[in-house]
Amino acid sequence: MARVCFQLQVRPDRIDAYVERHRAVWPSMLRAIEAAGRRNYSLFLRPDGLLIGYYETDDDEASARALAANPDTAAWEAEAAGFFVALDGSRPDQAAPHLTEVFHLEDQLTRLAPGERPNERPAP
Repeated sequence: MARVCFQLQVRPDRIDAYVERHRAVWPSMLRAIEAAGRRNYSLFLRPDGLLIGYYETDDDEASARALAANPDTAAWEAEAAGFFVALDGSRPDQAAPHLTEVFHLEDQLTRLAPGERPNERPAP
């Protein structure tokens, strides 16, 4: 499973409209995201417009291809493009830079030796 995190910048003058638009995402768009294999999808927005998105999927490339081929996704993303800073005409779902995961609690906990306590420090 892949955990994917991405970043976009919402234009400061469009933040309220962006939030409002996501209060009731089109049902067809919700179904397209689900059918593309994305789960646990969340968006987080700072007051200055920094948007962080997160989702999990079994195959991110296949998921992106499925969404790119979906006409509902194309319509949604075309409308959404005006909310973002500096996308150079690209669709937001295709232009958003992915962030590199550097820590995941569950991954590290599963690598602990049996009986090893998580708060123990390695020997110097």
